[in-house]
Amino acid sequence: MDFNIKTGITYTATQVVEKKDTAAEYGSGLVEVFATPAMITLMENAALKTVLPYLGNEHNTVGFEVNIRHLKPTPVGMKVECTATLIEVDGKKLVFSVVANDEEGKIGEGTHIRYIINSKKFMNKLNQK
Repeated sequence: MDFNIKTGITYTATQVVEKKDTAAEYGSGLVEVFATPAMITLMENAALKTVLPYLGNEHNTVGFEVNIRHLKPTPVGMKVECTATLIEVDGKKLVFSVVANDEEGKIGEGTHIRYIINSKKFMNKLNQK
């Protein structure tokens, strides 16, 4: 299985923080700032979209590991951008550097690992549980 995915490709996902994205709403904290789980979701989405165009209709990726630091809070109403950069390809294993910025600078960074899967086989195996 060769998908011709090369390191160095990037994708930037963007969103404006809404009340539903806050720690208070997620249950991960009590304040109305951009939740760490929401930031990680944006990072995973950016990583997924970085490689999705290379996978064809039968394949997808699943998240395997996140190693993230949430450095600064972001208020409701502020725009957040996350850029994922593919830094390693090892067979089906894809390693990304992820960086999130709000309008005032870096708010999070780390690495994210995803694995390439055959979507149909993955779901068939899951449905056998």
